[in-house]
Amino acid sequence: MGVTKVRAPKEKEKPKEKKVKVKAVKAKEIKAIVRVASTDLDGEKKLIQALKKIKGISHAMSKAICVVSGFSPDVKLGSLSENDLEKLEEVIKDPIKFGVPASLVNRMKDIDTGKDLHVTGPDLGIQKKFDIKRMIDMKCYKGVRHMYGLPVRGQRTRSSFRKGRVVGVIKKTIRLQMKKEEKEKK
Repeated sequence: MGVTKVRAPKEKEKPKEKKVKVKAVKAKEIKAIVRVASTDLDGEKKLIQALKKIKGISHAMSKAICVVSGFSPDVKLGSLSENDLEKLEEVIKDPIKFGVPASLVNRMKDIDTGKDLHVTGPDLGIQKKFDIKRMIDMKCYKGVRHMYGLPVRGQRTRSSFRKGRVVGVIKKTIRLQMKKEEKEKK
């Protein structure tokens, strides 16, 4: 039998480091708080995350606004210039005009105007109250449920949505004590 030689494993060759020229770039000032669509937003956050803090803008809508307006979703909101913020507000006010799909807006075929609208900020709460008031005035099923403070979308009420003075069964001992108190008062 022959003797086998055992070789030590070869060390991995390190790739040669490339020299990269680094240009000195001035760090832009990042505003801490930025006002967009009548909402104060954190300027330190990425654009896509900051836009979601505006009432009425979801993740999908935020992403669509970033794409349509031409900004990277990863750019910090505080680093945008005044002109960029104005462009951003225009897209938020009328996203359909800039090419956002109608399926992303929150008021498709509005009852009053018949157009696809996107309502944001405090206007959204006001619009919601008017919609509920319209249903109550019509006395449709949903309106009646809203009027009585009951669940509107078909949830069960036997175990959920229990509130008020009389909720559940009173124990026998407590009932007896209440009867004694009533007799003493008479």
